Amino acid sequence: MSLAVALCYYAAGRLGLLGSLVVEGVVVTPIWPPTGVAVAALLLLGARVWPGIALGSFLVIASLTTPGPTTVVTVVSNTVAPLCALLLLRRAGFRRDMARLRDGLSLVFLGGFGAMLISATAGVGLQVAKGSLNTSEFWPAWLAWWVGDTMGVLLVAPLLLVLAGPAGRFRLRRWKEAVFLGLTTLVLMPMAVLSPMSMLFLVFPLVIWAALRFQLAGSMLCALFASVLTTFEATSGRGAFLHLTDVEIMVKLQAFNGSAALTALLLASVITEQHATRRSVRRACEELAEVLEHLAAGEPSPPPPGPPGATESRDAPPGGHRDP
Repeated sequence: MSLAVALCYYAAGRLGLLGSLVVEGVVVTPIWPPTGVAVAALLLLGARVWPGIALGSFLVIASLTTPGPTTVVTVVSNTVAPLCALLLLRRAGFRRDMARLRDGLSLVFLGGFGAMLISATAGVGLQVAKGSLNTSEFWPAWLAWWVGDTMGVLLVAPLLLVLAGPAGRFRLRRWKEAVFLGLTTLVLMPMAVLSPMSMLFLVFPLVIWAALRFQLAGSMLCALFASVLTTFEATSGRGAFLHLTDVEIMVKLQAFNGSAALTALLLASVITEQHATRRSVRRACEELAEVLEHLAAGEPSPPPPGPPGATESRDAPPGGHRDP
């Protein structure tokens, strides 16, 4: 099992490196999918698969440069950060079906923003310690690293969790609407991203539509597609990112990716929670109706209407006294 996690981590890392950017002399990725793979694997399989995360991280580093003593620090930080995310999410009562808003908020603030501080701080701090990065360049590089790791958690982990659970099973309901949404996304989203008029806002109605109708599976697929497409356009400096500096590209791209991920994740969590509440209320009403039917079937017929005390006085002889 750990070997499978390592292979998935390595494959996700190679895909993430296709959209890398250089910020202050440091190669960073706007979306780092391995963090999402690692957090999802820990939530689904447990902490016992941490060796697979460490091995996958080592393989990614080895594919880029010759491993050295500093590689150990990077591998440890890339392994500890998802493990901390797992511990924080468990302590917060996180549920893998993400059927509550608190689950979405926990994943955002604990699994993403909080736990990924470890990997970003260790990774950029190591560059400063080696002398390959100046102290004045620490914060821009750190911010880019931290946001990239966080985006991996927010975009990849929810999709893997949903697809691995019962809610991710393919259903034929609304298949016509799903096809229409997919075709609309394939047409409208590249138009919004490739246009030099900066029309990225056109993506959000599609994300909202997917969240309202198809909850997490639809919204996260839509947001991930939009973020990946936008990232590749940003790395090539085309479309909405034309004539921008590297720092401006990173800021604009991360703002868009973060907005898309948060909109898709939190809105879908709210809709899923509302649907679950509605189903619970409906089941409670059905059970209450069954109970009332059983009670009504076992009750004697009600007495005829009359003034209070009519039932007691009906059996008494005239004069109001019973015979001894």
